[in-house]
Amino acid sequence: MTARSVTAGSVAGRAGVAALARYAPRYRLEIGEPSGTDWLRVDRILEPDSPELTELLKRDHDASGHVSAHANALSLMSFYAGRAPATALLLWALEGRVLDIRPHNLWVRPHDGHGLASVVIRSARFLPGGLQTLYDVVLAEHLLPLATELHRRTRAGLRQLHGGVAAGCAMGFCAATREEETVAPSFLQERWDTFIAKAPAGLARLGDVTEAANKLVYLRNTCCLYYTSEKGCGTVCGSCCLTPRPTRLTAYTAGRPILTV
Repeated sequence: MTARSVTAGSVAGRAGVAALARYAPRYRLEIGEPSGTDWLRVDRILEPDSPELTELLKRDHDASGHVSAHANALSLMSFYAGRAPATALLLWALEGRVLDIRPHNLWVRPHDGHGLASVVIRSARFLPGGLQTLYDVVLAEHLLPLATELHRRTRAGLRQLHGGVAAGCAMGFCAATREEETVAPSFLQERWDTFIAKAPAGLARLGDVTEAANKLVYLRNTCCLYYTSEKGCGTVCGSCCLTPRPTRLTAYTAGRPILTV
């Protein structure tokens, strides 16, 4: 495939887009229609019983050693939501514009192990509209249908799957306070509050973003069951609702290692 990292020129000359990859690796995109069997079209991932989603589930199962199909689905939902839409969420937070990450415009390449190695966007352009457009592009047309299909396939609970959606979206705001190129936590907190206030599917009830040690962190009200996998080794994620909220905040503030799915 021929692809390159997003630059200001490749996204309709929008200043600052190239800098987003410096906030965290999850914000790096490639541009151009990819070739090769290792790339999966996102619109096909969302189709009922698609082999593309089967492949993603298998990769995550093999890498993590899940003990059940619904735990496999919850793990996939969390890492996918925190990777594919992250650039669009941060761009909206910083500039109020919505990158076109509709499923027909995206490909993903699974990691050899757990997660996604790369995301490719066919046409890097902005869509007209503001917050409602963001809801449509990130949630209504993308992450929520994926959650519905995972629920249908595995019977994983929709509330838990939506918890993965909310946690993944939160990473689009939180991760940008953790790297060399940082954004003020107070600014991103305000943008998150605006985003989550009217988000569909009751996402606002599934966790909250708060500040700890000058960084934003997400505290979940759901569990992804990753700790039940062989790789999880019985250790819950730092944001997990199975740990009391004060304990989670203390750990984040102290900078102790956090397992992040």
